Amino acid sequence: MNNRNLVKGVFLIAISLAFGLGSLRYPMGAFARAGPGLFPLLVSSLLLLLGVVMVARSFLGERARIEFNIRNITLIILSLCGFALISQYLNMIAGIVFLVFCASVAGTDYSVMRNLKVAGFLIVVALMFQKLLGVQLPLY
Repeated sequence: MNNRNLVKGVFLIAISLAFGLGSLRYPMGAFARAGPGLFPLLVSSLLLLLGVVMVARSFLGERARIEFNIRNITLIILSLCGFALISQYLNMIAGIVFLVFCASVAGTDYSVMRNLKVAGFLIVVALMFQKLLGVQLPLY
């Protein structure tokens, strides 16, 4: 199986099935009063649909070779681990900034201004989760 698009679709289907089947252990509730299993089931259903579309398109389109870039994989894992550690021991805002700047090194074009905008947007989203939804996040 040397088709990157097919592998991406199959991987997305596997992830969606894992979370979707796991959400069935929780009460669903109704749309008016959702239970804890409803949101993960809906999101995983959308991901499953997207994965099926990706698999179907992989048979219709041109095949793309699978290439692994160990440096980029390492940078992404390092950025996630750094985010978790910095959020745990310092605060989540610093963790978000580290995550964005470290992960963007794996990309093709590095832009400090773009990274600042992305980090700012993610911080605003985290603040909205904390202030509007009451989610306990160690932002500062």
